[in-house]
Amino acid sequence: MAIPVIQPERYDEQLAEKRAYLESTFAVFNPPALEVFASPPSRYRQRCEFRIWHEGDDLFYAMFEVDPADPKNKRVVRLDQFDVASESINALMPRLREAFLASNELRRKLFQVEFLTTLSGEALVTLVYHRPLEASWEQEARALEAELGIMIIGRSRKQRLVLTRDHVWERLTVDGRALDYQQVENSFTQPNAHICQKMLSWAREVTAGRQTEDLVELYCGNGNFTIALADNFRRVLATEISRTSVASANVNLDANNITNAHVARMSAEEFALALKGEKGGRRVAEMALGEYRFSTVLVDPPRAGLDAQSCEQISEYDQIVYISCNPATLADNLALLTKTHQIERFALFDQFPFTNHCECGVWLTRREINQEGA
Repeated sequence: MAIPVIQPERYDEQLAEKRAYLESTFAVFNPPALEVFASPPSRYRQRCEFRIWHEGDDLFYAMFEVDPADPKNKRVVRLDQFDVASESINALMPRLREAFLASNELRRKLFQVEFLTTLSGEALVTLVYHRPLEASWEQEARALEAELGIMIIGRSRKQRLVLTRDHVWERLTVDGRALDYQQVENSFTQPNAHICQKMLSWAREVTAGRQTEDLVELYCGNGNFTIALADNFRRVLATEISRTSVASANVNLDANNITNAHVARMSAEEFALALKGEKGGRRVAEMALGEYRFSTVLVDPPRAGLDAQSCEQISEYDQIVYISCNPATLADNLALLTKTHQIERFALFDQFPFTNHCECGVWLTRREINQEGA
């Protein structure tokens, strides 16, 4: 993996390269003009993790550059600052390092440091050790929390010591509305909050005006899209397999006074069986599937995309919102989905500037509806 080299003066150039790549890759589908959403060119990432490299009496944050010709060959790269990371992370990096250097208790067998920050400046720092953590560590870590105005979690084998709390509260502003999200340590959250706000606004725009219809959302995580889209629909049913994410999504529904959404803990495959009546049980009964009028499905799958069966499942809905973190698997899936649906909107969200990563959004509608409306 290459460590991004941030060159703000080249930002427009790198964004144009991504635009050209997507326009070429998806030309076969004859999509509408690509909508491009730019990121801040640097200090855009709200969460990062670093190895801690010990050299004699010194220690420093490190990442590894992998030799493409020999993947087993990794070069240690020292990082005193990291222009990919948020302002909060960059401000904390030197102060934490100074604290580690000054305390044998905090530095001894410290292996990794993980940062989770918010736009408002909240910071949760996880310190990962290769040794048991005792009362003396906790005492010094609590003093460091107070000194730096942060929250700390200590981790080691079979240990997780939460000193204050295990989450931050992120506030995103979407179409002039403030949305509050609990983001839990070691759980997935969108790393670029600036782009996340634009992505949520885009999803709200393409799904607007469906207050008499219902939305089903697969892979909902902590309710990132659920919260933002709930008032566009009569009801929302969201599914997620991670127990931690489901719990967080329910907290977020309450925090934002969302009363028309339900989050169910099950996989997309289980949900498909439930819709067909081939899966029962308490969780399925709680969903009351017969009461929904689903018109729209939103999917935000992992990098592997959707399998053919899942593509067939979502093609049964009139409208599809597909958020993708991998253009290659998105193209494979669109080859199946465009047999029944037409691409109405196509977007690039520059989640990770100066990398090859492209986050995409696609809005599809059923072809029969288009023909009837013609």
